[in-house]
Amino acid sequence: MVGSFSEIRERVAGKEAVVMTAEEISRLVESGDSSRLNEVDVVTTATRAVMSGTYAVLSFPVAEPGSFFRARRAWINGIEAEVGPCPNENLGILDLMVFGTAHSRSRLNYGGGHLFRDLVEGKKTMVEVETDSGRAIQAEVTLDQMPFARLFGSRHAFKNYSAFVNAGRDPVATIFHRLPFAPLCAEATFSGCGLINPIQNDPHLESIGLGSRILLNGAEGYVIGTGTRSSKQRPNLSGFADMHLMNPEWMGGFITSAGPECICSWAVAIPVISESILAETGRPDRDIPLPVNDVCTRKAIGVADYGDVWTGVDLAVEFEPERCISCPSCRAEEACPMRALSHEVRQPARDQSLCFHCGLCVSLCPGGVFRSRLGEVKLKMPSGAVRRIPVTLRQSDRLRAVRLAEDLKRRILDGSFNIVQPVGRIS
Repeated sequence: MVGSFSEIRERVAGKEAVVMTAEEISRLVESGDSSRLNEVDVVTTATRAVMSGTYAVLSFPVAEPGSFFRARRAWINGIEAEVGPCPNENLGILDLMVFGTAHSRSRLNYGGGHLFRDLVEGKKTMVEVETDSGRAIQAEVTLDQMPFARLFGSRHAFKNYSAFVNAGRDPVATIFHRLPFAPLCAEATFSGCGLINPIQNDPHLESIGLGSRILLNGAEGYVIGTGTRSSKQRPNLSGFADMHLMNPEWMGGFITSAGPECICSWAVAIPVISESILAETGRPDRDIPLPVNDVCTRKAIGVADYGDVWTGVDLAVEFEPERCISCPSCRAEEACPMRALSHEVRQPARDQSLCFHCGLCVSLCPGGVFRSRLGEVKLKMPSGAVRRIPVTLRQSDRLRAVRLAEDLKRRILDGSFNIVQPVGRIS
């Protein structure tokens, strides 16, 4: 029911609050039982997607005090890090900033997103330092040896996003496809988790504000404002959380034809503090616009809706290794943006914790090992004509986003996640 933050917090503390995921509310509305919406106190939402605007701030010792005056350059697993701003003179300590979209100089198709997941998984990383005197220092470092490690989003959790096609005549290398993007609008890719997206359920940012507590890659963090390129029409968020508390399954790297990108996940609780929030919850995917952009120009050429890509489709990609026909080389394995596929004793294997369920393997495997209905973008042109374009790659993982929203609901109900009132509105 519509209430103030304090009233909703009291109901949560007293085990009286009605907490539902955005998907549960949607099912309620679709069943015709929308009258129960008035009982809902908190809606849990989530998204998991490729999010380029990601960086980590890391601080850790790399040598004994007095070993060097200042660091000039540094790399972690071959990924160059920005040194500073603190010089840490003669302390043997590095302060570094690592971009999620940075590429390794020593590892093919390895970027900041892969590094962040490796750190959270507890793997050893190789740190190389070039000092101001030209001396080279190397050290193996794990996340446990980093007293300070925070992940920041400078542009995360858009109010959904867009679909892309290549309207040109030649294939295009782009971050919006794992392979060169086929021309002449032969295929579509897209991002955005539709009706469970956080800002989709709070489009005016009435409930989400400065200091709102969130789950960023499973770790409790905070909203620090809107992100870069945010606007009233296309808002997004910035936030941060401690990497030591993150779950590696919710994050990682995603290989594209333009190089590796970064995956992040957000889960956000939205207290129902206004009638406008209540009106937005339960909006079906078919009523949420999905702009369709030409990847060559980044300009919209038409519009579809999220019902095209999330209704009547499969969130998961089914895996049937016994259907493998033993091709000389496996295109699906070679192209997998997560490196989730391998071959063991002549049969394909899939790392379920890595699989993004992007669906690219479905169109690449002639044996039908991978099966999933990915939907099609029904591109509505300005002329009124409709063109159907098959989806071949999803850059949002709604399957895990649903799980994240469910996990946040559980935490709220068992008291392990406390909803806080923002300290201010986001303008």
